[in-house]
Amino acid sequence: MTDPIEHAFSCEGPLAQAIDSYRPRDGQVAMAKAVDEAMRTYGLLVAEAGTGTGKTFAYLVPALMSGAKVIVSTGTKTLQDQLFDRDIPTVRSALGVPVSVALLKGRANYVCHYHLDRTRTEGRFTTRDGARQLHAIAAFALRTRTGDKSELDEVPEDASIWGQVTSTRENCLGSDCPRYKDCFVMEARRRAMEADVVVVNHHLFFADVVLRDEGAGELLPASNAVILDEAHQLPETASLFFGESVSTAQLIELARDSRVASIAYARDFAPLPEAAQALEKAARDLRMECGDSPGRVPVKAMASNAAFMQAVDGVGKAIGVLIERLHMQAERHADLDNCRERAYALAERLQRWRDGDEKDRVRWVEVFSQSAALNSTPLSVASIFRKQLDAGQRAWIFTSATLSVGNDFSHFCSRMGLEDAATARWQSPFDFERQALLYLPRDMPDPNTPGYTPAVVSTALPLIRAAGGRTFCLFTSLRAMREAHRLLEEAFAAQGLNFPLLAQGQGSRSELLERFRSLGNAVLVGSHSFWEGVDVRGDALSLVVIDRIPFSPPDDPVLAARIEALERGGGSGFLDYQLPEAAITLKQGVGRLIRDETDRGVMVLCDPRLVSRGYGRRILASLPAMRKTRERAEAEAFFKAPV
Repeated sequence: MTDPIEHAFSCEGPLAQAIDSYRPRDGQVAMAKAVDEAMRTYGLLVAEAGTGTGKTFAYLVPALMSGAKVIVSTGTKTLQDQLFDRDIPTVRSALGVPVSVALLKGRANYVCHYHLDRTRTEGRFTTRDGARQLHAIAAFALRTRTGDKSELDEVPEDASIWGQVTSTRENCLGSDCPRYKDCFVMEARRRAMEADVVVVNHHLFFADVVLRDEGAGELLPASNAVILDEAHQLPETASLFFGESVSTAQLIELARDSRVASIAYARDFAPLPEAAQALEKAARDLRMECGDSPGRVPVKAMASNAAFMQAVDGVGKAIGVLIERLHMQAERHADLDNCRERAYALAERLQRWRDGDEKDRVRWVEVFSQSAALNSTPLSVASIFRKQLDAGQRAWIFTSATLSVGNDFSHFCSRMGLEDAATARWQSPFDFERQALLYLPRDMPDPNTPGYTPAVVSTALPLIRAAGGRTFCLFTSLRAMREAHRLLEEAFAAQGLNFPLLAQGQGSRSELLERFRSLGNAVLVGSHSFWEGVDVRGDALSLVVIDRIPFSPPDDPVLAARIEALERGGGSGFLDYQLPEAAITLKQGVGRLIRDETDRGVMVLCDPRLVSRGYGRRILASLPAMRKTRERAEAEAFFKAPV
């Protein structure tokens, strides 16, 4: 009898019948069978599938054929929409299975009728476009079935008005809301509870995990299987959600909401707006004491500043007074009660941060241009996440193009508590030896010298000319990216190069990518936003230049604390943590070049440590098997070679 999975992927199978460009791939079939086995046995599977393997179909086919309740989580809302709008309908139609599917995002993605009505009444706008955008959102709320803001192209997803017409976990009134019956979020959750397959993103997935841990309810339904795509992002996302934060922005928002609620529902109680104003001032004083330089700062460095600690205490006292005032008026309206609950929660988090005596967590401060946050992050999420794996009988599948270093999955598995998981790796079916050339330039200076970025630009320029533009220049820091953009601008003008020059920050990532594709000969300079989740197929991208091995900044307080903990236990912070993290990140960046079996291009890795250091060779061994050269002329000639 033919294996149902093998038949689904065969030349005569339903996928081949339904999809014109479909061709069987050995790695895809093998991965699908491994996913099927994990689902049938409620197993743990960590699966790395190289670019072009077709991992999405490899997990969707067994998931949709299983008859099980499945949660599929991916890294971004863009990929989430792609799964829901394109990939799942294609597979479902091809297989002919009666599977119901629901899309669920965080509440900030849905219009909130209550906050929309309140904003229209108050008329508070932070930009000139606010009134026009509010009118468009109000009209959208009347005609939409889902309330998902991504469906309204007229208002950019990053427009500030969205913050006024959507809810957060903190300011949602829940069942006390007068528009509860019309709530888009509750309707989306209802559909998710009833669906066979629910598509979420990692942020929502971990928000649900935290709620369950706190005994505060749930966002997602129970399931037989969880499939986590783009799983290389999970350790950092989990750290974010298993940590705690109190920001001056949250405090100021609470103060403003308390003041608005007091004017609307407790106008006769003057002490409440006074307390709200005092909290806002205390929050601004705290931001001032954090200094002018954005960045992450260890708590020890901040705690030595008496004025900073006094400002923290000042916030604690101000929020205590606000709680007292809100408590006296909370019964008058749900908004006042909501502000009281938010104030309690922030006060408790602030006190825990102030006490800071937990050995398995690191405290730190992050300073932004307009705000600051007091953070507490677990040194490891493995034991916390392991509780989820052991909580009930269900299958867990973790997949990405970049989970291993060489053939070793131990770094990812140890970070997520997956030491007992089955692991499997399938190479990309692309012919990298033929399609790509890896150029490791000679005579590059040390990456830590001031002249390094100019040297990277000098190395890139003749190749950009030879490639006819069609280039990504990827940098490990915003500072280097900005310097490179300026140097390329000057060089293009001096050398008469007319290639369009795009830079991260000139628009949204999707807008820049669309421009890059349509121009056909552009050069895009980017940082972390363009290292992963970016897919440019065909001739528009033929050259990728990466400035250096993407080691995390050694002065990052969370990294420093994790390294210290590793070394206390007899490990090596560099070999056991920094190196595998950098190798996985570099694999993501290198993965931008070859996205299709007809793509061709040159990958330039400028960092001389890849050749001069033993660990560099270990990193290179983790990359696709491209032909290598150290000669610029050979790299330039690659663009002229016949296909």
